[in-house]
Amino acid sequence: MLIWGYFSGFDMKIISIDDLDSEELKIYTRMNEKQVKRAFEPDEGAFICESGKVIMRALEAGYELLSVFADEERLPLVKEIVSDRDIPVYLAEYRIMKNITGYSLTGGILAAMRRRPLKKAEELLDKCRKIVILDDIENPTNVGAIFRSAAALGADGILLTDGSADPLYRRAARVSMGTVFQLDWTFAGKDIMEKLKEKGFESFALALKENAEKLNETDFNRFDRKAVIMGNEDHGISEDILDKTDHCVIIPMYHGVDSLNVAAASAVAFWEIFRKSGG
Repeated sequence: MLIWGYFSGFDMKIISIDDLDSEELKIYTRMNEKQVKRAFEPDEGAFICESGKVIMRALEAGYELLSVFADEERLPLVKEIVSDRDIPVYLAEYRIMKNITGYSLTGGILAAMRRRPLKKAEELLDKCRKIVILDDIENPTNVGAIFRSAAALGADGILLTDGSADPLYRRAARVSMGTVFQLDWTFAGKDIMEKLKEKGFESFALALKENAEKLNETDFNRFDRKAVIMGNEDHGISEDILDKTDHCVIIPMYHGVDSLNVAAASAVAFWEIFRKSGG
């Protein structure tokens, strides 16, 4: 392992890597998501961010950069990301980097970043008019895709129940294209419906119920504060939440199809309820 000096006029703490088993790299190569999340207990933990665009969006949102691990060919991008921060930069040849699981999806660069304390649900609700509730959505890919649609189609924030995947998991953040750093979000308990009612939200659950209203036949402009609820990939929205929801809504479909993947359904719902309605 070799440490070397200057790059384009300023100091960078560059460490050349020839072994993925190096102790310095364990946060990138040997720790799972939950271990990384607990890296600094009792303080806030860490998360791994991948690809230049996603890392830059995290930095723009104010997350603290801890270290960078990149392909040597990414030096210009590393310079842009690191700037004048005094952090370790680990560089390796492509032949070494390609042995990292999922390397083809990283864009040749990863960053370890420090988590921030989460807001309380009430604090987030106070500043939002259009909110998304994710009830036990377990797949990080779905969580990331929903964040991207929510950001693009006008949501102000997202609340997740405890059974949902962490938006800062690598796959979720990557699939979201960094929008997990642009939208306010936090985790909330099953009492979220009481909190919504206290704050004056009208709630809409995507659920296959006999009394469900068709999205294209509902006047969402009547409501000032709106919450869209999406449920688990297998069993849908939990009954304790569904029982307290103001409206069940469905997407009209053809050819006998009764439902869409939750991420695809979310985009349609956000367009109708948030964007198309102008609310």
